[in-house]
This record gives sequence, C-alpha cells and structure tokens, in this order.
Amino acid sequence: MRGVRTVELGERGELLELLEDYYDAVPRSGARAEEFGALTLFVREGQGWPFYARPASGWRGEVTAAEVDRVRVRQRELGIPESFEWIAETAPGLRAAVERSGLSVQAHPLMVLGPDVPAPVVPEVAGGVVLRTVGPDDPVLPSALAVPHLAFADPGTGVGVAGVAELDQAVCAGADAGDGTVERAAARIRGGLTSVAAAVEDGRALCAGQHQPVGKVSEIVGVGTLPAARRRGLGLAVTAALVADARSRGVETLFLSAGDDDVARIYARLGFRSVATALIAQPAE
Repeated sequence: MRGVRTVELGERGELLELLEDYYDAVPRSGARAEEFGALTLFVREGQGWPFYARPASGWRGEVTAAEVDRVRVRQRELGIPESFEWIAETAPGLRAAVERSGLSVQAHPLMVLGPDVPAPVVPEVAGGVVLRTVGPDDPVLPSALAVPHLAFADPGTGVGVAGVAELDQAVCAGADAGDGTVERAAARIRGGLTSVAAAVEDGRALCAGQHQPVGKVSEIVGVGTLPAARRRGLGLAVTAALVADARSRGVETLFLSAGDDDVARIYARLGFRSVATALIAQPAE
C-alpha cells in the first residue's frame, strides 16, 4: 500500500495470532457463539449492534461455500445481518468461499500500534473544542454515540453537509426510541469493556470513538467526525486520546481497520503501521 509502512511477513505471524485471539474473545462479553464447523457465528444477547460470523478460533483449514451458506441461513432465521469479518492473511481461502456464496467483500487496511511505539502526543485542537474521555454519566455521551452514525452515513474525508442540527436530531431520535443504547454504553464503560473519547464543543461531541480492551490488546473502533466539522484534525486527536487512555489501562497493542488508504495515511501519522487486510463480507446492495 503506497504511503503507509508495512510489516515484513516474518514479523507478523505472532501478531496476527494475537489479533485473532482478540477477535474471538471480544464479542463474547455480549453474545453467544454458535459453531458451524470452520465458522463461528456470534449472536448478540439483548439489544445492540449485531455481530458477525468469522473463522472458528484456531481454524486454519479450508472453508467451503456450503459452510458459508449454512451460516447465512441461520442469520436469516435470526433476522440478523448476513455479515462475515476476518483477516485475509490468516484465512486466505475464505474470500473465495463467501464470494461463491454470493456475498460482496470489502477490504480495509488493518493497522497496529505495537508496544514498541510510544504513545503519540495528543494534538491540540483549535477553537473551543475540548478533548476528553467520556464517563458513563457524562451528558455528552448520547452525542458521542450518535456522531459516528452521521459520519459513516457520509463516508470520506471531505467536509459534508450534516452539522449540529442533524446531530441534535439524531440524539433526540435516540432518546425518543428508548432502545437503551446509552444505558448499555454506560454499563460497558463502568465495566471497563469500552472506553469513549470525544472532541466536545458547546456540549456536543463533534467527533468520537471507542476502544474495547481485552487484556493487553484493544481495538479502536467507530471514530467518526460530524461531516460539517471535518478537516479540523478532530479524528486524529480523538484517536490519539484513545491511545493514551488505552495505554493508561495497561494496553500494549492497539489496532484498527482504516476505511481506505487515505484514512490509513492519517493513522500512520500516529505511528500505526499496516500489518494485514481486514475483510468484511455482506450481501451486495
């Protein structure tokens, strides 16, 4: 990948196994696991984001399209997305199997900040924006959970249309829905399962993200900036704040999946390096 330093093949085997162990462990705090031979389907217990299927822990053999089909049938029975996630380099045959099953595959740079890399200095942000870790009772938590949804609905790094009015509407819609999203997030924060950081202005999170520690490993997820507030360095600052928080909790290895090569180059400025490719398979739209 141009512009992003990669890890030599000989260095990454042990690291990828560490990430595989994490991928298998992290859903188990909120899901049950159903086994389908070479594949494990994680099924959310209670409300919240649905999980996915992925290669079974320790499985390094072939995966057939028939096995993928069996999982998809079960996902349809449960009314959950027909979604699969895995590391391309540790399950090289799975992409062909899911594509034969009729799914579409998207690739994302998988990037790691290892224990040998110092935590980056958290950049200063201009204006009245304040960076902070969001506690379970922080009034900014609802907007910190809502803003990534607006960001991912308008992908890319360019300035977009959705602004504070749309963010306020999203927060109100979430409160009116009464689906317990904020309460679940607060419980995970209290339990040490999730940490949230945000760039806050006028009581709203203009950018937010999370990391989810399991032992000495954590994944940074859901970093999103309000489209109208892009190009202000907020995503970089929030990511650096998440790294600092993770290191303060004893996390040694952090990783993330970048949306594309342009986003990967931003994370490379914090010391993240590309180690592999994260694949996500879903039905074509």
